[in-house]
Amino acid sequence: MHFTPLFSAIALSSLLFFSCKKTEVSQTTTTEKTVKVNSKSVAAKPEMATFTIEGMTCAVGCAKTIQDKLASMDGIQSATVDFDKKFATVEFDASKQTPDLLLKAVQETGDGKTYVVSNMKSEPVKK
Repeated sequence: MHFTPLFSAIALSSLLFFSCKKTEVSQTTTTEKTVKVNSKSVAAKPEMATFTIEGMTCAVGCAKTIQDKLASMDGIQSATVDFDKKFATVEFDASKQTPDLLLKAVQETGDGKTYVVSNMKSEPVKK
């Protein structure tokens, strides 16, 4: 009879221990994180896209997930998603990515309806 609370406590602590994964990210504020990838490669056609993302409900589950998805794409130099401002900035190689592909990646991070991208602007990065 005393095993039920003990078993429940062990199950709960095991669940918490195995479900939380630590990842290192360069943190600029508590809600804005920047991940740099492909830092050794130079973009053939560097561009910067900025856009608004509606539908995010948290900084860790939504904003970080979207940011990681964008940062992992080929040709992305850096990706920043600010949960509080609902704003994203992505530096990318225009010979490998397009603003439409970035939009599609954000939408596919959810169920296709959860995250809505608007105010997409893209311009070449001046060297």
